[in-house]
Amino acid sequence: MKTAAVLPANQKRRINTLRAVMLVMVPLVLFTRPGLPLGEGVMDLVESTGMLLVIAGVLGRFWSILYIGSRKNALVMQDGPYSMCRHPLYLFSTLAVFGFGLMLGSLILTVLMTTLMFLVLSDIARKEEAFLRAEFGPAYDAYAARTPRILPRLRQFSSPATVTFDTGTLRRNFFDALVFLSLIPVSELTEHLKDIHALPTLPLF
Repeated sequence: MKTAAVLPANQKRRINTLRAVMLVMVPLVLFTRPGLPLGEGVMDLVESTGMLLVIAGVLGRFWSILYIGSRKNALVMQDGPYSMCRHPLYLFSTLAVFGFGLMLGSLILTVLMTTLMFLVLSDIARKEEAFLRAEFGPAYDAYAARTPRILPRLRQFSSPATVTFDTGTLRRNFFDALVFLSLIPVSELTEHLKDIHALPTLPLF
């Protein structure tokens, strides 16, 4: 039986890296306030858009899990969201973080958080692909040649009529979804604390 020379990416290290990135951002989230000269109506629209993006990110992650299930690293998945990009889970995670930034109302914070998340996930994706290339060879090379890593190519979407999914993996992803959904009350709570001047803040555009 053939053994790949490259080991799969360490998922525990991946999770710990993402946690470290988010912890670095906590002081900026807590101790800055929007400095953009936007009216209340516009700010409400921006925050509502951000909330919808967080929800879209969570739903997108579930959509991706329906396809990949427990088959991660076991085959070259090329259907559904995986037909548009090679790492849709990372795409939708980045989308949720972008939405969270919008909810905070700061352009700089939104760009910083989203860029950091994108760069970290891109690096993780690159390491995961080293294993997939070693494991599947030309099949993965052909898939990677026509399919972007994270930014989707929408016109490439394709899917079979029916899809089977693993309920255990979907259930585990539910807890990841709760983390992203918690960004919504976290944003609302920090906004309230800043409004009542319970937190010292600096303006950040």
